[in-house]
Amino acid sequence: MSTYTSIVYHIIWTPYKRKPIMTKAKRRDLFNYIYGILKNKKCHVYRINGVEDHLHIATSVHPSISLASLVKDIKLASGQMIQTTKLFEGFDGWQNGYSAFTHNYSSLDTLVNYIKNQEVHHKKVSFMEEFTQLLQEHGIEFDPRFLE
Repeated sequence: MSTYTSIVYHIIWTPYKRKPIMTKAKRRDLFNYIYGILKNKKCHVYRINGVEDHLHIATSVHPSISLASLVKDIKLASGQMIQTTKLFEGFDGWQNGYSAFTHNYSSLDTLVNYIKNQEVHHKKVSFMEEFTQLLQEHGIEFDPRFLE
């Protein structure tokens, strides 16, 4: 039997110490770079977006790749690209870790629109409010002391 999967991931991570360094004018360069990495790894990219202090990716991951190794590869390569090109002033690397949530294919449009509208969303809601709400919605237990 062949391998068939239908897992949509919503992946989030931040710059080190959540520094708001990802300027709007240059974010698209980062997102395009990450898109290229995902495509080279045979992932289907639905949406990449973010604001100054974090980014979101909606993607399906090729069955031959683990999520952890994919995120590691993206963070290493994109971090190196940012530092080499000096894309974002004050970039000190990515924060350790990441978050990933799974979604049904039937909720893909909602997820894509949510990621697409990050700038509007964050005029009303802080990253920490958004993040803790996502953890709660997905039934993930967490200790607030370790969210910084």
